Amino acid sequence: MTRLHIHRESHLVARIGWLRAAVLGANDGIVLTASLITGVAAAAADKSEILIAGTAGLVAGEMSMAAGEYVSVS
Repeated sequence: MTRLHIHRESHLVARIGWLRAAVLGANDGIVLTASLITGVAAAAADKSEILIAGTAGLVAGEMSMAAGEYVSVS
């Protein structure tokens, strides 16, 4: 004789989309900035030029990704 067990545990999987978006956005930002810095450094640029390019790429990329993730999550 077996008893039917009703599973009453609640899961919050439906509300985890923001975490996935944040992790993927951060990963894209790291890859984008690292690629930009590598490309500028390979062109035999000075340290200040590499720093400026990296900072500009970081700011532009993060603003673009933040806007895209905001639209996709909302």
